[in-house]
This record gives sequence, structure tokens and C-alpha cells, in this order.
Amino acid sequence: MSTLPCVEIETTSQPSASVIWLHGLGADGNDFAGIVPDLQLPADLGVRFIFPHAPSMPISCNNGYVMPAWYDILHFDQISRQADVAGVKASVEMIRALISRENQRGIASERIILAGFSQGGAIAYTAGVLHPEKLAGIVALSTYLPAPELLQAGLANQATPIFAAHGSADPVVGVQLGEAARDQLQALGFSISWQTWPMQHSVCMPEIQAIGQFITQCLR
Repeated sequence: MSTLPCVEIETTSQPSASVIWLHGLGADGNDFAGIVPDLQLPADLGVRFIFPHAPSMPISCNNGYVMPAWYDILHFDQISRQADVAGVKASVEMIRALISRENQRGIASERIILAGFSQGGAIAYTAGVLHPEKLAGIVALSTYLPAPELLQAGLANQATPIFAAHGSADPVVGVQLGEAARDQLQALGFSISWQTWPMQHSVCMPEIQAIGQFITQCLR
């Protein structure tokens, strides 16, 4: 499988860890590229940030409009999503290909963090918890589990720590969806740090700084 096109930012000339960060529906890899300095990572923590561009596809809930997306959404409301499970699986394989490329570049899986916002966070969640090897961490922002049935198979990655955060006034992905994902993963044995901020479907500077602290803790 050929890997997705990506924006890459390295904090040192010889990174020893990688963060693969997935954008939300309709955005692209540039959406979060500017966040790297705001994470305030230690100068000696060499990290390669990878911001892949999702493929473009028609989105059913947006009247078939073609946009960058990790999977089709048939419909959505505040308490449920009907995601294209085959599309979720395909995106998980795309992320596994990126992880494999980092392995080939000398970065072990346990030095790789998956991060994502909204639909990208849904794939970060799914790819992260289903990965056959321990990862350094998972960052899931303003998101949910798009296909919980995929998590019923045997999971071997409960040792991977998860940072999950949500806006308490999110009108796009209701905070109850984030709470449901948190509760399900905790029931499966995952350790989750859960935080909310008084915001809508967005990120805020205190959240970004908390993510930076989480990344530092995972990679130290």
C-alpha cells in the first residue's frame, strides 16, 4: 500500500519519536501543522510530526459533497453516528502503513503517538486501540468511537495511555459521544486521561499545552 501524502515537521535533525496527527472532516494535513510550537515540547525531545492528508470522497450526510474524509458518514445527530465501517477499516490500514513507514525509518511502534481531531480522532482511537503493538500514546480530541463493534475482538494494546479531551459546548460532536467512548474504552481496560473545556468544536491553548505535556510524558 502506498502511503498517504503528508506534511512533515521535525523538531530535531534526528528524531527519535513520531506523532501522526489526523485532521477532521473537510480539512487537510495543514490544519494542525501550526500547532507544533504551541505544544512547548522540551528542546531535546526529537519528534517527527506527520500530518497526513485524507483522501477525498463523497459524504452522504453532506448531500454527497466531495471533501477530504477518513470515512463516509451516512447521517449524524447529537447522540449517534452512522459511519461507513468499511471506510473506517480502510483508513485504519492507511494509518498502519504510516506506522510501518516510521518503523522502517527507525522509529519503534512504542515511540509513536497517534493523535486526531473529530473524524481524525475517531480514526486515531480505532487505529490506536486495534494496533497489534503497544504505541506510545493516543490523543483523541472532540471525537468518538465510529465503529464500536470493531473493538469487540481481542485487544492487546491496553497498555497504551490515552489523552481524550472535548469541548463541553460542542454542537458538532456532542460531549456525550466523547464520554461514551471514554466509558467503553475504560471498560475494556484502557487508561484514559479525560478533560473538558468550555468551548465548542475546537481546540484551545490550555488543551494544546496539556497535549504537549502528555506527549512529553509518553516519550520520556
